[in-house]
Amino acid sequence: MTRTAVVICPGRGTYNKPELGYLHRHHPDKVAMFQGFDAVRAEAGQKTVTALDAADRYMVSTYSRGDVASPLIYAASLADAQDLAEDIEVVAVTGNSMGWYIALAAGGAVSAEAGFTIVNTMGTLMQDHLIGGQLVYPFTGENWANDPARKAELLLDVARINGQEGHDLALSIDLGGMLVLAGNKAGLTAFEASQPMAQDRFPMRLANHAAFHTHLQAPVATEGRARLSADLFGQPNHPLIDGRGKIWWPGATDTQALWDYTLGHQVTEPYDFTRAIQTAAQEFAPDLFIVTGPGATLGGAVAQSLVLADWRGMSDKAAFQVQQDTQPALIAMGRADQRALATG
Repeated sequence: MTRTAVVICPGRGTYNKPELGYLHRHHPDKVAMFQGFDAVRAEAGQKTVTALDAADRYMVSTYSRGDVASPLIYAASLADAQDLAEDIEVVAVTGNSMGWYIALAAGGAVSAEAGFTIVNTMGTLMQDHLIGGQLVYPFTGENWANDPARKAELLLDVARINGQEGHDLALSIDLGGMLVLAGNKAGLTAFEASQPMAQDRFPMRLANHAAFHTHLQAPVATEGRARLSADLFGQPNHPLIDGRGKIWWPGATDTQALWDYTLGHQVTEPYDFTRAIQTAAQEFAPDLFIVTGPGATLGGAVAQSLVLADWRGMSDKAAFQVQQDTQPALIAMGRADQRALATG
């Protein structure tokens, strides 16, 4: 019996210490594809993906860099997307932030090699410029119950801070029950001072992250458009859901517009991952939401996004967990206890 699935590709921050060696552990059969990626890195004078993955030691200062994490995550995620069981029918593909670039390749809008070139180029540009930073802060409690009043209150505070001279702060990613905020040092510091600590760890600064999805990234977008041609883009094989919830349909996609969004709006405007997941649920009603590796942290944001939409009557974390225990709908391939549910 066929299972339908929406494939979800992760963004930055998902290649952590436990993921070191992911390519070698899970994908020894994809050496040829990885060698192609290595050739792109070698030509640019960068350490190869396979060498980075095979390192004996993990250092946050190295593996959190955009020019290191991005290509590793791309290689692992795309390889996972190619390993789905034969009874799984992919009905749509989406991703979080950098995961949009991976989704383009997993959905067939760009080749594996072109997707790697896009990711490596943009990850390197982000690292070279490293404009601003990011932090994460929740607007829901630990039960995930929707709290639109708290969300509105936080966004008003963001707008207040952004209005102060010398302060840049804006919504970067709407991430389930979390707000990812981005800005300059003054803006981020002001928000940290204005809000109480939540769940013993927020607000949380993200190491080696720039002010993604804000106007501060305009120079990166401009340079990316100059380096990456629209010729890299073609018709997707699967529907793609972008960071606005827009669906790009096979056979009906304006590839110039897809290029323009990917290297324009997607870089400099907020990314609504929550809406992308809710669109996937409402428009495609899949049996499964499959989050490719590496890592499994994005699974929480997917679950929260579904809860915020009251999908299948799930209004909080406990209701989601009951659903998962009864008939799992969310599979994270980066989790050893769930991977086989997607690979067969």
